[in-house]
Amino acid sequence: MSKSWYIVQVFTGYEQKIENTLKRLLANGELDSEILTEVKVPMETVLEETKNKGVRERKNKILPGYVMVEMDLPDLGWKSTCNAIRRIQGVNGFVGTSPTERPRPISTEEAKRVFQLAGELKGEKKARSKQTYDVGDHVKITAGPFATFSGTVEEISSDMTKLKVNVQIFGRETPVELECNQVTRI
Repeated sequence: MSKSWYIVQVFTGYEQKIENTLKRLLANGELDSEILTEVKVPMETVLEETKNKGVRERKNKILPGYVMVEMDLPDLGWKSTCNAIRRIQGVNGFVGTSPTERPRPISTEEAKRVFQLAGELKGEKKARSKQTYDVGDHVKITAGPFATFSGTVEEISSDMTKLKVNVQIFGRETPVELECNQVTRI
C-alpha cells in the first residue's frame, strides 16, 4: 500500500462542504485516518482590479466540482472507505471509475502540477493577476518606485507573474522588471 491522490467529483459549489464533512468524519473516527490521510480543495489566489483602481485578492478553486483526497487504500477493505465517501450528500463518485470499481489514483505529476498552481509546493504562495498581458501592450505602473511611469511590455515570465516593461527614464528606454499586480493596461 502506498499513499496516492484521488479525485472525488462533487456538486459544484459543495467543495468546501464536502471537505469539512470528510474532515469531521475523520475526527469522529467514522473514517479510518490511516486510510484517508488528507483532504484538499486546491485554491489559487488571484489579484483583480476594482473599479476605484484598487487591487483585491480573491481565492479561486483550481478544480471546481472536485475534491482531492490522499488515501492509502488497502487491497482488502477498500470498498467500505470508498462507499462511505460516495454516500456523502453532494458526492457523485470517484473520477474515472464506476461505483463498483476500485478508484484509480492520479499520477504524482498531475498532483504536483495542481499543488504548484495552488502555491502549496513552494514555501510562499504567489498571487496570480487576473488581467493578462501581451508583448507590446502599453501599461501604466501603479505601485513601487516607478509608480506613475508608463511603458511597453517587452517580456512576460513563463508563470505569468512578472513582466519586463520598457520605461522612459531621463529620455532613455530602461527595462524594469515588475510584478503583474504593479501595472494596469492603458
